Amino acid sequence: MTKRNYIMVWDECLSIIKDNIPEDGYKTWFAPIKAISLVGSTLTLQVPSHYVIEHIERHYCDLLRKVFTRVIGNDFHITYNVRIVGDAYMRTPEKGRETPLNRPVTLSAGGQKYNGSAYAVPGIQKVRINSHLNPNYDFENFVVGECNRLGCSAGMSIAENPGKSAFNPLFIYGGPGLGKTNLAQAIGIATKDRYPDKTVVYVNASTFIAQYMDTVGVNNKLTDFLRSYQSVDLLIIDDVHEFAEKKGSQNALFNIFNYLHQSQKQLILTSDKPPVELAGLDQRLLSRFKWGLSVELKMPDYETKLAILKAKCFREGIDIPKGILEYIAENVKGNIRELEGAIITLIAQATFVKKEITMELARELIEKIVQTPQEEITVSKIQQVVSDYFKISPEQISSKSRKREVVQARQIAMYLSRTMTSTSLSYIGSQIGGRDHATVLHSFNTVNDLIDTDRTFKRYITDLKRILSE
Repeated sequence: MTKRNYIMVWDECLSIIKDNIPEDGYKTWFAPIKAISLVGSTLTLQVPSHYVIEHIERHYCDLLRKVFTRVIGNDFHITYNVRIVGDAYMRTPEKGRETPLNRPVTLSAGGQKYNGSAYAVPGIQKVRINSHLNPNYDFENFVVGECNRLGCSAGMSIAENPGKSAFNPLFIYGGPGLGKTNLAQAIGIATKDRYPDKTVVYVNASTFIAQYMDTVGVNNKLTDFLRSYQSVDLLIIDDVHEFAEKKGSQNALFNIFNYLHQSQKQLILTSDKPPVELAGLDQRLLSRFKWGLSVELKMPDYETKLAILKAKCFREGIDIPKGILEYIAENVKGNIRELEGAIITLIAQATFVKKEITMELARELIEKIVQTPQEEITVSKIQQVVSDYFKISPEQISSKSRKREVVQARQIAMYLSRTMTSTSLSYIGSQIGGRDHATVLHSFNTVNDLIDTDRTFKRYITDLKRILSE
């Protein structure tokens, strides 16, 4: 074949394609494709989305084979790069997937096949999408305890059969630093290990929103953006509470969610609150969040914290006396992130400063970096403080009494529990007379409004917060 510029080769291909398909089809599926290199008889194309490849394979297989044979020759190969709009990384061809297009292609009623491959156009390679998964966040590094056992079990079940179980979507919620991202990514990694050909994508809500904003007002970009996410087999979206008040991004997520769910593709979502407590999100989106399984990750208990510390020491190759690990597990009252921060600081002292890890060193570091409160603020403690402040017994606060002073104390206890603890509305309600989350939310909103309009009420809240923080 005479040496030609890759742009000239692709332009010649496009000219033939344009003459053989309707104009709308050409503009939608082929006009956005750009040639980026021609090495020997291998033409590499830049394609706006994975979905475009699947469509042209399904509908234009014979035409493409004839066009490439005519323009490039019988021994040609086609590869492509795919880029999700608004994202900085490129997709690279997966090794070992290239096949010559001039080999036989078998068409069947159920779809086009090529020698058993899911790709109907031989010569176009399947791409490996950068999943953005952290390899350290696998199940081997995920310590299981009572605080996360249900989520872990559900996640392992999903990895065995993604999209086909009742756990779709899986909605993981809990306070910061409790392992939501770790669990979500562990499911993604396990899925990729079991099904290497499946496309798994992890994205934070803020990144998704930024990608969506990059499409606004640009022709075809939004379509490409949606198709890119609709092409995945398992989509993990972290921190979905960040979609609050982002109407355009919510609408994009709604369309992607519907497409993937109807296609039996798996969705995993994480948030700092359960779906029922998320504010600023469209109700139709929230209703979909509730379709599958919602699991809460709670604060780890002593045994789980100790197991986390031991696992961290094992991975770092550091031997720390059991008594010191027990001291850290007992005294670090915060989340898993704070717990790991404490042990990392201790390991750094031993590794870089060459200090011997002693109980005295552990106490010194814990006092400096953790700053644990003298007494943890709990719903029970809040009830007791409110009870003492208003001279009403805790039993009255939890009762069904509708007396004005009791209702006021009850609502304030619920408000303070919501603002000063990381527990859910449902848990708060269960601890204050067995009430539901809607009652707690109503009390929170009522007190919030009164703080802005009633000076006496505002003073009550200020006094109680000061007492609880002492």
